[in-house]
Amino acid sequence: MVTNHHKNLATCIHLSTFSRFIIPFGNIIAPIILWITNKDKSDFIDTHGKQAINFQFSVLLYALIIGLACIPFFAFNVFSHFDILDFQAFEGIRINISKPSPLFYIGGGLGLLAVIGFILEIIFIINASLKAKDGENYNYPLTIHFIK
Repeated sequence: MVTNHHKNLATCIHLSTFSRFIIPFGNIIAPIILWITNKDKSDFIDTHGKQAINFQFSVLLYALIIGLACIPFFAFNVFSHFDILDFQAFEGIRINISKPSPLFYIGGGLGLLAVIGFILEIIFIINASLKAKDGENYNYPLTIHFIK
């Protein structure tokens, strides 16, 4: 039987992922601590804890992949005489707008993908928290199950 205490703990596990805005890697550390200390109390808490941790590891992996994919595009743009804005303070301000390379658009697209992923992550965490508060199970989409 799922009690209100179990629902609250599961909700706190999901919401503890927002601690990353205060503590580096808090989105992984806080749910792991809450899950380890409370997983024996209920299967409901154990299931939600595993889901939250697996989702955070998956998000970390996806962010690393997108970040590593952006590095070559950034490096090629920096080292290829990229001059969207040419600023000269002592001779006046001269604006030189040239056509950006296609690599700039690909890197920008990957950056946009990262922003969309961040917004979706917040939506999924809030949705999981609400489901846990209602006593329902929730499976995060696109999650790799590292902890089974």
